Amino acid sequence: MMTNSTYVSYFTLSPYFDTGVFKYLYFLIALTLYVLIICSNVLLLVVICVNRSLHEPMYLFLCSLFVNELLGSTGLFPFLLVQILSDVHTVSTSFCFLQIFCLYSYANVQLYNLAVMSYDRYLAICCPLQYNSRMTSNKVTVLIVLTWLFPLLNVVVLMSLSISLQLCGNIINKVYCDNFSVVKLACFETTANNVYGLTYLFTVFFGLAILIFYYYMRILKVCFSGCKQTRQKAVSTCTPHLASLLNFSFGCFFEILQSRFNMSSVPNMLRIVLSLYYLTCQPLFNPLIYGLNLTKIRIICKSLVFGKV
Repeated sequence: MMTNSTYVSYFTLSPYFDTGVFKYLYFLIALTLYVLIICSNVLLLVVICVNRSLHEPMYLFLCSLFVNELLGSTGLFPFLLVQILSDVHTVSTSFCFLQIFCLYSYANVQLYNLAVMSYDRYLAICCPLQYNSRMTSNKVTVLIVLTWLFPLLNVVVLMSLSISLQLCGNIINKVYCDNFSVVKLACFETTANNVYGLTYLFTVFFGLAILIFYYYMRILKVCFSGCKQTRQKAVSTCTPHLASLLNFSFGCFFEILQSRFNMSSVPNMLRIVLSLYYLTCQPLFNPLIYGLNLTKIRIICKSLVFGKV
């Protein structure tokens, strides 16, 4: 049992290294990404909100998705920009836990959003005649509220377990604050944290993954047995969602892999890029894939940018 524990007032982020004048290039790249994410997500939010023709369940779920991506990006990029230019890579304990709350909320809400959207596509394609009666405005509101409420409650419980830990170190091997990295600094056993984290991962995350898989298996069955028009509708509306789901799953896979296993043999720069993937590419990828593939959004965006024909 360790007895040399002290109150940790700040954390040191070890992956940062002296890049000389290249830090200004990295700063410019990160700033450009952040501006593109803000502009693209806000543009589609405005397009959906001001056009009554887009006030349908699918587009309202997209609004929830875009708002979450704005919050997640804001939880990362301003902090990242400051750290890139800074010579001392430390962060206060309180701000570190605030960032953990923002980023974990983003990841959880994102998965719930994708699950709800797959359910919406399942109803629209497999039960078209019952869609309006089953996907009412009240049900849409309840689904969006639950999409945010359940993940936030989970993160609050997770944070309460982590904040109460007594720490025997303050070095985090990530370019941003990460809950599991903080838990690994604990002086004593972290059984409660590990049990809760793994239980949530194997029940909620895998449960949602199984639901999403089930809905798309049903959609595929309808596509293969239905007419050409049904197949076209399924492809046009499901392609961006599937692409978004695969992209997010890919990023989460690498993040879980890095958190749970020793990745010291992987080059530092590659580890940094992979740890940032799901936080940077997903918020930029989604507006592009949905904006380009969903016909209604694409037409309205073109009219806004190039003027009405």
